[in-house]
Formats: sequence, C-alpha cells, structure tokens
Amino acid sequence: FDKVKYEALLEGLEISIISYANLQNGVETLRFDSEYYLKEYVQIEKYIHDNKNRFSCFSDWGINIDCSAFYPAVEPFYGEGNIPFIRVQNVKEVIDYNDCVNIPQLPSEQYSTLKKVEPGDIVITKGGSIGFVGYITQESYASRDLIFIKSSILSEEQNVFLYLYFSTDFAYKQLIRSSSQCAQPHLTITLVKNLDILKVSPMLMKECAILYSHFRQKYLVSTALYKEAEQLLLKELQVSDLIQTTNSIANKRFYDFVNSGRLDAEYYQPKYDDLFSRLSKFETKRLGDIVQIRKSIEPGSEAYQNQGIPFIRVSNLSKFGFSDTEIHLSPDEYGDVIRPKQNTILLSKDGSVGIAYKVEQDMNVITSGAILHLTITNNEFMPDYLTLVLNSVIVGMQAERDAGGSIIQHWKPSEIENVIIPKLSQEIQQEITNKVKESFALRRESKRLLNLAKTAVETAIEQGENTAMRLLTI
Repeated sequence: FDKVKYEALLEGLEISIISYANLQNGVETLRFDSEYYLKEYVQIEKYIHDNKNRFSCFSDWGINIDCSAFYPAVEPFYGEGNIPFIRVQNVKEVIDYNDCVNIPQLPSEQYSTLKKVEPGDIVITKGGSIGFVGYITQESYASRDLIFIKSSILSEEQNVFLYLYFSTDFAYKQLIRSSSQCAQPHLTITLVKNLDILKVSPMLMKECAILYSHFRQKYLVSTALYKEAEQLLLKELQVSDLIQTTNSIANKRFYDFVNSGRLDAEYYQPKYDDLFSRLSKFETKRLGDIVQIRKSIEPGSEAYQNQGIPFIRVSNLSKFGFSDTEIHLSPDEYGDVIRPKQNTILLSKDGSVGIAYKVEQDMNVITSGAILHLTITNNEFMPDYLTLVLNSVIVGMQAERDAGGSIIQHWKPSEIENVIIPKLSQEIQQEITNKVKESFALRRESKRLLNLAKTAVETAIEQGENTAMRLLTI
C-alpha cells in the first residue's frame, strides 16, 4: 500500500487518512467521528505536533479556568442594579457594556454559583454561538454559558496576548473541533484546557499590548462621541427624563380599540401616551413619508453554503455594522437580489426589532427577509440623524408597543411605515451627524488596530515571530 500515492489521488476531496495508532489519540475525548478529523483540523494538529517547541500546554500558564454553575434565574432582576450581566450575545470583538443587562449584587446564599469576572479576565462562549472570545474591562457577572479564564497571576501584556491568540482562526478551529457534536454543540472546561497555546517572546507580547491599548483608547473616545450624539438628540426633544411610568392603568374608549385593532393591555400603557404627548410639540413625519421601504429575501437553510455571497441575519446586525457570517448564498441563484447601497438604512423587523444601521458604502452582501432596506426620499432628514432616531428610545418604545404581545417579536412593515419621526433643525441634525461620523471614523480606526494585533499573532503562528514583528513596525 503506497500511502503517499493514495493521498495524491484523494487530493481535493474532503477525506482524511488516519492510522489506527493516531486514531487512538482521540480516545481521551472519545471522538471517532469524521467531523473531528476534517482536513483543516488534522492539518492544525500536525502543525502543532511538528512545531512542539513553539507551543505550550494550557496548564503551563498556571491559569485558573472556571464557569458559573447552574443558579436560580436572574431574569427577574434585569435592570434593577448596576452590575453588568454578560451573556453570549454580548461577547463580540469588544464587549459593549451598554448593551448588557444590569443586575444587583445578589445574595450569596442563593447565588453562590454565580461568578464574577474582573478586568483582565477572558471569556469564551461555551453554549449557543460557541468559541467567541471577549476581554473583560469591567467587573461583571458571567452567564452560565461562558467559560472564563481568571488570569490575575499574569501581566497585562500576557492577558492581552492570550485574548488575541484565542481570537485567531487557528485557536477558534481548535475550539470548534473539540466541541461536542450533538443537537446543541458546546464547550467544556476540560476541552478548553487541552488547547495548545503559541509561545512568543515578551517583546512581541509588549508590541501587541501597545496596539491593543491604542485600540482601546480610540474605541472609548468613539463610544463617548456616540453617547454625546444620543444625549443631544434626547435633550433637543426634551425626552431625557422619559421614564417608565409606574401608573399601570389607562382609561381608553371603545373607539381606541377599534382604531388600533389591539385589545391587549400592554399596547395602552401610559408611558406610550407620555411619549406621543412629548413628540406632539415638534414637527413630525411618518417614516413611510421619509423613506422607501424594500424587503429582502428569506432563502431557507437549504440554500446556505460555505462560499459565495455573505448572508447577513439579524444576529449579525448591530447599530455599528455587521459581524462576520459563516453563511453564504450562491451567486448564480441569488445574483439579482437587492444589496445594501451607500446611505441605505438597514432596520430589523423580527426577533431583535428596531436595530438600525446606515451603510457606509455599497456592500456585496445579502440580508435576510427580517432586515428591511430604507432609502431616504425626503432630504429634510439626514441619514445619520434618522438612523440615530431609529436606534433611540423614541422609536424603541414605538417598536416595543407595536411588536409586543407575542413570544417572538414581529414588527409589521405597515406598522413601521407609521412610526413617528421628529424633525429637528438642519443645524441640530448636522451637529448630530458630525458627532456620529467622527465616532464611526474612530471606531473603524480602532478596529483596524485590533485586527492588526490579531493578524500579528496569526502571522507569528504561520510565518514566525520575526515576520510578525516586521508587520508591527511597518
């Protein structure tokens, strides 16, 4: 049997040849399934084996790794405290603590298994969307769907390097390979501990930490500018003090029910009357009179593939842009489907409703049917201003009122057309626009710096540390 010749015949096919002796290496994880031995995973394993001197075991770092065990539900405490509660959906390139729900300090006798994470710790999602990595910068509670690495014994430079390494595609594939292959894949602490970590010099760690520091500074300024734009909008509309009224009783006429078509009590909460009363003091327009609304498509999961045109769903959308997607569609079958154009505002209508993002430039992606494309037809409204309004509490409360009353929120296009949009002066709109544009420019620059740091670590893996250092000094 000529193994080399046989492998040459199979070149290009997704087939791996594993000897029985090597197969026994998988006994520890009880993995004999074909997915565990995909070519890309086998190649990583071989690369680590051939470069053992360049990698160290997780245990060599002397790091504590833990997760929150099962505890009583914390949902009843959402919004009642000031400690961020980090869930899977919050773990992205940067953990946005403004998007986290806050909970209070909970009694230890009931919530002893609910753990806190502190600045410098690293979290990895182990349930739901697995293998995503976050770097903790603020004391927080951690969801039971997160594994966290308590790295207080390491220097800040070492912590940052570990975060960057875990964020590489190289480490991600190790994590995905080790995840359980069941209806709901997940990671365990034991599996993460088996991860091989690249060994680098203190100099490369230092340079990566410097880049991360610059990224963090620009990101914080960007966030502050965006917050200023939000506060200016609310101040001008005199809704800065808009609160959820404690009066839960609303007196309505029968005509009100007939006119709205809604009989549920949630729709008639006094807080909505308060909102519309305040907006009535300003010139307003229906959203349908400001934009043209177009729908995208919902191809179905049978059309998903690994290559082609990126397919963006609501889970990939935020008010700051798109996250990467692993789902693609065929260019031949979906080549004529609507694409996001510059200054188009994308608005989610299903699931997490009311997320708006203004497209910076034409994009060759396809959005799901749950994301509407809004094209401004009324030049009295600037794109960045309108997007900020759509993301504000002003429209958020209208979406909450319209889409409430069901388990899975659905905001009807007919309801979206009737959303009330306040019109401020061109001077105020321009001031808001300037702050938003500067915020997004800083955010793009900060992301470039973070990606450069990650690329340096990936380069150190693939081409060696000297090449990585040259990349950082260009």
